[in-house]
This record gives sequence, C-alpha cells and structure tokens, in this order.
Amino acid sequence: MRAFFSVDLPDGLAGAVADAAEPFADDVAGFRPVDPRSAHLTLKFLGDVDDDAIDDVRAAGERAVDRADVRPFTCSIAGFGVFPSIEYVRVVWAGIEAGAPELTRLHEALEAETTAIGIDPENHAFTPHVTLGRMTDARGKRRVQDLVRKRHPEIGRFEVDEVRLRESARTHEGPTYRTVERFPLPNPGD
Repeated sequence: MRAFFSVDLPDGLAGAVADAAEPFADDVAGFRPVDPRSAHLTLKFLGDVDDDAIDDVRAAGERAVDRADVRPFTCSIAGFGVFPSIEYVRVVWAGIEAGAPELTRLHEALEAETTAIGIDPENHAFTPHVTLGRMTDARGKRRVQDLVRKRHPEIGRFEVDEVRLRESARTHEGPTYRTVERFPLPNPGD
C-alpha cells in the first residue's frame, strides 16, 4: 500500500482551493491542477508499505501524535510557493501561515517514529503546504514565477483536530485517497 500521514482540509475549503489554483489553471501552459476535493497537507510520505508492516505504522502514528503534544489548533492557508525552486518549477502550492509550528512538530514526531521502524527519513526540509498542481513541462514557468511573486491570497482557515494515515491509489484520473486510521489530537485537559 502506498501511504502517507496527513492533515486533511475540510470539504468546505475545496472551492477556495480551486479558486486559488484558477489563475494557474487558466493562464499557465503545462499546469495540471490537483482535485481540490482531495486537498491535504502531507506530514510524512511513507511510500509503499507492506501489509504486514501496517500495524507498526499505525502504532508509530499513535506514538508520534502523543510525542508531538499538539492540541487542536487553527491553520490558515495563504500565499503561493513552488518546489523544488523558483527557477525549476515542478509543483505549485499554497502556503501555511497560522499553524505552521504545530504542523512542524507533528512532522518531526512522525519522522522520528517512522524512522525508528525502518522507514527512510525525508531527504528535504519540511515545508507545510497544500499542493495546487504540478507542471507537466516548462512552457508556463515564467507565468508561474510572476503569479508566485506578485500574489499572496488568503485562501482559508480551518481547525486541525486529527492526523490521518492515508492510502494513495494511482488511477488514470489521478490519485484517490482512503483513510486507514485517524489519530485525534489530545484536547486540553486530556
């Protein structure tokens, strides 16, 4: 199973995510938007996980949420960025303002717990983000650079109260996701 840990956006933000991607989708050659109904923040990509290891991954997720000691919090999405760099654009994303420290703590705890069970650590710095789309080629690179540098839209706010272990299945229409496990963040007083 191809898996990852995430914070999922509520359904009510799908329209705002689609609106944020619209300038790219309408005006950038080579831009392929993601389905805004599947918008999420990846905390830790696991890759292919054997069925016999999934219980260890679940346990690592539970330990990580406890270890991070993050209570439910508000997350805000605003502004644009790209991976891997502004000169070589492959992914266009919306950034995180409020909530970035909490997301980083969750990522760090997941990284530690999953590495301890034999999953490879990330080979890049963690940048909390919501992917808006991917570039299939470089035709629209200059337009992406202009939009990223000039626009800083407020996209939305939402409450984060859980981390999910998700399965990603590749299809011809793009990836589909299924929740395998939910890990609630501890409430104040727990």
